[in-house]
Parts: sequence; structure tokens; C-alpha cells
Amino acid sequence: MHKTRDEEQPLIEDTRLLGRVLGDVIRDQEGNSAYELIEQIRKLSVAFRLDADAEAGQQLNKLLKRLSDEQTVSVIRAFTYFSHLVNLAEDRHQIRVHASRERAGETEEDSIAAALTRLHGAGIAKTDIADTLAQSYLSPVLTAHPTEVQRKSILDAERSIAHLLAQRDEIKARAAGVDPRRDKLTPRELTANEAQLRARVLQLWQTRLVRGSKLAVADEIDNALSYYEPTFLREIPALYAQLEEALDAPVHDFLRMGHWIGGDRDGNPNVTAHTMEQALARQSEVALRHYLHEVHLLGVELSVSERLVGCSPALRALADASPDQSAHRQDEPYRRALVHIYARLAATLRAYAGAEAPHLALAPRPLYTSAAELLADLRTIDDSLTERHGGPLAQTRLRPLIRAVQVFGLHLATLDLRQSSDKHEEVITELLRVARIEPNYAALTEGAKRTLLLRLLNEARPLRVVGARYSDWTQSELAVFETARDLRQRYGKEAIRHYIISHTETVSDLLEVLLLQKEVGLLQGALGGTLDDAECTAGLITVPLFETIEDLRNAAPIMRDYYALPGITALVERGGEQDIMLGYSDSNKDGGIFTSNWELYRAETELAALFDDMNAAGPSQEQRRPTPSEAQGTPALGGSAPRAAGSVGANKPNIKMRLFHGRGGTVGRGGGPSYQAILAQPPGTVRGQIRLTEQGEVIASKYANPLIGRRNLETLVAATLEATLLQPTEAAAPAWLRAAEELSHASMTAYRKLVYDTPDFADYFFSATPIREIAELNIGSRPTSRKATQKIEDLRAIPWGFSWGQSRINLPGWYGFGSAVAAYLEAGGGSARKTRLALLRKMAREWPFLRTLLSNMDMALAKSDLALGSRYAGLVDAPLRRKIYAQIEAEWQRTAEALSLLTGDKVRLAANPALQRSIQHRLPYIDPLHHLQVELMRRHRAGKADDPHTLDRLRRGIHISINGIAAGLRNTG
Repeated sequence: MHKTRDEEQPLIEDTRLLGRVLGDVIRDQEGNSAYELIEQIRKLSVAFRLDADAEAGQQLNKLLKRLSDEQTVSVIRAFTYFSHLVNLAEDRHQIRVHASRERAGETEEDSIAAALTRLHGAGIAKTDIADTLAQSYLSPVLTAHPTEVQRKSILDAERSIAHLLAQRDEIKARAAGVDPRRDKLTPRELTANEAQLRARVLQLWQTRLVRGSKLAVADEIDNALSYYEPTFLREIPALYAQLEEALDAPVHDFLRMGHWIGGDRDGNPNVTAHTMEQALARQSEVALRHYLHEVHLLGVELSVSERLVGCSPALRALADASPDQSAHRQDEPYRRALVHIYARLAATLRAYAGAEAPHLALAPRPLYTSAAELLADLRTIDDSLTERHGGPLAQTRLRPLIRAVQVFGLHLATLDLRQSSDKHEEVITELLRVARIEPNYAALTEGAKRTLLLRLLNEARPLRVVGARYSDWTQSELAVFETARDLRQRYGKEAIRHYIISHTETVSDLLEVLLLQKEVGLLQGALGGTLDDAECTAGLITVPLFETIEDLRNAAPIMRDYYALPGITALVERGGEQDIMLGYSDSNKDGGIFTSNWELYRAETELAALFDDMNAAGPSQEQRRPTPSEAQGTPALGGSAPRAAGSVGANKPNIKMRLFHGRGGTVGRGGGPSYQAILAQPPGTVRGQIRLTEQGEVIASKYANPLIGRRNLETLVAATLEATLLQPTEAAAPAWLRAAEELSHASMTAYRKLVYDTPDFADYFFSATPIREIAELNIGSRPTSRKATQKIEDLRAIPWGFSWGQSRINLPGWYGFGSAVAAYLEAGGGSARKTRLALLRKMAREWPFLRTLLSNMDMALAKSDLALGSRYAGLVDAPLRRKIYAQIEAEWQRTAEALSLLTGDKVRLAANPALQRSIQHRLPYIDPLHHLQVELMRRHRAGKADDPHTLDRLRRGIHISINGIAAGLRNTG
């Protein structure tokens, strides 16, 4: 315990420093009375929350209610900025602790080093690990959703503060143990550092926290791209270097970035073919500017004289092609070669992004038409240096640059395209009607649709009629496919690989996208025939997205029917990959936390079994994973034998199934630690293949700081390796499966009884959470609802979860589980209760699926607060409030009791004391934001203020409080 306190002392010091600096800024900017008011609120909140001082709580409530609108906004700003600063202090401390433990020779559980140690301990050779990576594909995918409450201007200022905090550690470390005469420099350096901190905090205070206008797709693109130069472009090559050093072997480019921003059209009319072009042009610009910067610095560093060490003929030829003919550099071939590369990169930047290089190229040179051309030139330099004992000169900058070009190419990240299945049907219906092929395609039966689509896929002629007029919608959708074709030709095939179909409910949903690919030339050749004689190839991987509970249950049957169609298996085998996306958010909104996770588990297992059976070279029938229905009479679900060391790839499937996990920030949307989440996947469902979304403010939390970004990337790699080679998820016994099925049924019943079957529940939700205010907040380009209604069914899952997080109920993260456990224990009668409880406890200890789910629910409950939730419920009419809030409160108690019963932990987060302390320390500073948010919502909704300025101030205060609460809780999106 003493070690923990000592370890946390630097965090306490940083928090106090930032709090003091913020206080000084507030005093200077707002006056002493404003500062004293904020201090009084802070002290009362701390006393009430940490010391359980009831009198302090009463004083706090009275004080907050008396505040004027202007005072309220000032207080909200202060506590919001403090939440941001505390995040920076905690991030810095996380880095500090990690470095300290690394120096002490300790490895953290979710690190690559720890994973490799476990793999070696299991007898898996380095060569087998390298071979596994050579067959792997791991991709975090950044998506833009209406939970990202940070402005880029705020992120930039916070990065500067993070840098200054790191600088303070460096100053202190340098002073420790050195010549005492140098200690005299430290106070002056620290004072200068604090002055810069003060300037940056002042910048924050004077920078508008919320946007004054609606966020455009271009803004979302730029926000996401701001993480690349400091984090991804530098840390991913460093991670590869770490792996190569540890494995003593080259490592295949298995880790790549993905994007949805600019390509995700589902429910967002602002995303078009034009935004796709914008996205890839900006992505390309970020990549090329990074390459230009590194090449420029290489030109400074590689002053190697040919007279002293010589160079390869290939390098000399590259240098001779350079526009740099200065007599001063005639014996410096590397510099001249780099000037040539720089000139070609400058031409590429101009052509692809319409931008100019930071340094003037001496003379025009041909642009790079592919990343392979750039790689060839860079490798020419590397080979020449290596052959002449100049390897160390290549190690620090050239080789990371080569790796960056391998990973990021000219496109930076794969841009996914996404649209809803019903929108594709609209386009196909119009095309077929105008072509006089079928007057009403949408009205056909599923069987008739399949027959017609297969016939059209095997016909050479296009569907569009020359001279015919099509609706703007059809033209817009076809333009997306045409633009995808053109962008792949410009930036390379990796630029756009996946086409995701939201709301995939039938096989025809998949065939429609293939037909639209065929219409623009992305799919070529006849679909029918065998693998030997069919020439059909598809440019884009057609990716079904299964979202609702029903969709998840139908996932394997739909894919089975799809592959049973003539020519489909041969078509996919040519690409060798089949991505399948699973939706965590909508399945949770549909059926609640437990049922969502259970149906995801079942769908994954059934899909793995399907692909094992389908692939001729897959596991034998004895090794095949049974479906959940089959598992009732089999020893285990997903219980294939662990792969022996050295056997990786021995039974390589013809088609790799890659699951794409649509996870959000909140527990209700699949959030939680990525390492545990990957290891809790059903056995055989990872196999080195995984994509997962990173969304909302979670992106900033994970990747704004480069070192924390590196750690998060490490956890993904470590977990993927372990899930693939160690298969830590043990087979689930039939009794476990039956228990999970019972729990799921009872949990979904309880959840839907409240959310869908309780009259006026939607009215309660729209009144007792800030969903209305979130809809007004300029934090995303996408509408919060698919339709202009207040139906829960039409509401997007993201603002649904976000709103419950803001009101501190976190309902999607736990509701229904308490009732499920109670029903399960009571079902067997009094004599069976003890046996059933023992089974659940055993499952909680030994089954990673349930253990991880319970841990995530534990976190959701720890971040919830019924007292604060009741304040929000006070915004609802009394009869409705009493009816619904009583149900929520009762289920919260049942779920808390169920967690304690199964885990043995009487308090929340007992197994995660660091997070427990972090939340406890934050709550006193978040509490005032909740109280004031409720008060401002009450005033705003009452509509008593006639003055437009007053209304604007109320809205601004509410929106800033949303920002502060999201920042304080960190994973609310």
C-alpha cells in the first residue's frame, strides 16, 4: 500500500500544479470573486463526495441553485477544464509508471514483451510467431460519431501541456544524482516550464470549448488525421522494430490503420463521392508530408562521402538522376539521391493533394505512381549503406521511414465504404425499372431476387441505359462506386478494400453490392463456373454487418446460403478474405448488455464453424466447433484442440474469416479494455485476423499521447498473438452454455420490458437525459436519429448510450443482468439454488467470456450514480418518474448484488484499485457539472428566457457541461 502511495505522489503533484495554474488563470481572467466562488464549490463537493458530509451537500445544492446564468457557465467552464487537465496528469502518470516498471525489469500483462514470454513458455518458437504475423491482419479503424466532444484547437493545446509535463519529468530526472552545481539550473528551468504551462492553460481558457457551427465531414477528417503525425506514423514503425528485435526476424506488415470518415454514408447524407475524394486526398497529404519531412532530415544526416566509403551502382544511378548538380555535393551521392526522392515526393504531393512541399524542390521530377516505386528508391539507399558498414546510419530514421511507407503507402489508411442495405435496394430497383428488366425489384421475394441478381451478375452488359435520366439519389450512389474504382487506381488497392453493408438481413443484400461493383467495373468476369475457369474478381470485399439480435442469430445461416450460391466461393477464394462485421451498439439497444454479448459470442462461434466446414483445408470434423444448438449434447462449444507449436498455417483455410468488431467507448457499446476483450473471444475466431472500431472521445483518450498510443497498439498486438497461438479461451462446458442461454433470455426479457414495453418510456428517456441537447450540439456530421421521431427503435445507438452516460445511469452497461441472475437462481427451486450459484461462480472465475463481461459491468456500475440519476429524473413529470425510475433503481440494486454474489467483491472495482482511485478522485469535480447541467436544462426547457443572448448562454453552458462530463468519465461515447 505504501508503494502505491509513493507511486502516486507524482500524479498528486501534477494534479495540484495544474489545478493551481488553472486557479491563477481564473483569478486573472474572471476576477477574485469568481475564483472564490469556484473554490467554495470545489471544497463543498469534495467534502460531500469524499467525506460523506451531508451538510456540505445541502450547502452545495443551495449554492448552485442561486447562481446566475453567467456564474453557472463560468463554474461549468472551470470544472470542465479541470477534468481535461486531470486527464493529462493521469496520462503522464501512466507513462511514468510504465517506464519505471520497465526499468525495474517488470512487464505489464498486456504488453508485447509479456505476450512473447508466455508464447516462449508454451514452447512456441520465434519463427512460428513470425510466421503467424505473416498471415495476420490487425486493424484499428477510426470512426467519426457524435460523441467526439473535443475541438482540434483544444486537442492541440492539450498536447502542448502534455509535452510540458513530460519536460518537467526530464528536468527532475536530469537533476537527480548529478553534480550538485547543476541543481541550481533546475529551479529556473522549472519556473520557465511553469510559465509555459500557464500560457497554454490560458490558451485553453480563452479558446471556445464547443463549436459554434455544425461539424462538417471535412472537419471530422482533419480531427482524425491529427493523430497520425505524432502517434501512428511514428509509433507503428517503432512497434514493428520492437517485434523484429524480439523475434530476430523480419516481420510482415500485419498492422494497418483503417478509416470510416469520409466513406461511411449510413444515415449521413453529408458523405458522398466528393467526401471520399477529400478524405483520401487529405490522408495522402498527411502521409506524403511525413515522408517529405523525414527525407529532408535524412538529407541533413547522410553527408556520407563517396570518396571515403563508396556507394552501390544503383545508388549512384539514383544520385545521377537528381536535379542537385552542386559541385559541393558531387561526392555526396546519398544527399543527391535524397534530393531526387524529395523532388518526386513534392510532385506526388502536388498531384495527389494539390499541396506544395515545405521546401522548394530544385527541379521538377516525375511523381511516384505507387508506394512500391518510393520503397524501391529508399531500399536502394538502405542497401548501399548496409553493404558499406553504414547500417547504424539507416537504423534511426531511414528504416522507420521504409516501414512507414510499407504500412501507410500513398493512402495512409484504408478507407471503408458503408451504406445501409435498403439504400442499395433502392438503386437496384430504379436501375432495373429503367432498363425494363424488372418493374418492381423491391417487391420480389427473396428467392426471386437471388435468381435475378445471379443472372445479371453473369451477364456482360451493364444495367444503365444510355441517355436515360436517373434520380439524384441513384446517380450519387453510383458515383460512390465509380469514385472508389478511380481512387484505387490512383492511391493503390489498399486505399479502399471494404464495402460494409449495414442492416444485412438477407443474401440478396450481399448480391446487390456485387452487382453495383459490376456496374462500374469493380467486379469483372462471369460469376458462374469453378475456380479453374471462372475469371470473376471483385475489387472490394463485400462485408455484411449484423447488428440487431435477430441479425446476429441469422449471421451464420445467411453466410452459409451466400456461399452455397454458384460461383461465390470461387469469387471470394480469389481474394482469400471474408470480413464480417458485428455490431455491439444496436444489439445492445435491441436486447440489453448480456443478451448482446451472448448473441455476439454465439454468432462468432457459428461463423467459425461454418468457415471451418467450408474450407477444404480446414480442421477435421472432429475438430470442428459445434454450433450452440449442437453444443447441448457435445463436450464443448468452440473446444478445438489447442494448436501445437510449429503447426501454424499447416491447415491454412482457403478463405480467411476476419471478424470486424464494431465497438464503441461505453461498456454498452462493446467498450472496455481491448486486451481482455480480444482474449475473451470464442476460440478459433481470431486466428490473427481482427478489425475493431475506435470511436468518439476514446480516440483522444487512447491515441492523443504518442506513448499511450503505443501502449494501446501494443495491447492489440499482444492479445491477437495470444488469442491466435495460445488460445487462452478454454472450451465452454455444456452446463455453462445452458446457463448463459437462460441468463440471456431472462436478461433480454427484463430489458425489453422496461425499454420497449413500458408505456411512455421514450418520453422519460427524452426528458431525463440530455438527449435533446446532445442533438443540438455540434459534435458530429451525422444526425442523432435515423428518422424524425422519438422512438427508441429509430434512435442511433451512439447518442442512446452517450445520453445515459451523461445522466450517470449508464443503463445500457448493466440493465437486465440482476433480474437474469435472480431468475436463474430461483428457477431450480430452493434445493437447486446452491448448485446453480456454485456453477455461476465457477463460470465467473474460469470463463473469460463471462469474467470480462462482469468486469465491464462492474466498471459501468462504478461510474453510475443513482443520486445524480435521480436529479435528472427530476426533470420528468412526477407520475412517470415514479413509475420508471423506481424500476431502474431496483434493477441497479439487483445487478450490484448479483455482481457481488458471483465475484465475491462487495465494492465496485475491487479488482481494479487504480481505476477505483481514479474515479473516486474525479467524482467531486464532476458532480458540480451534473448539478449545473440539470439546472440549466430545467431553465432552458422551461423557455422562460425571452432574451436570445440568455438562451444562447444556457445552451452554451449545457454543451460545455456535456464536454466536461465526457472528459471526466473518459469512455462515455
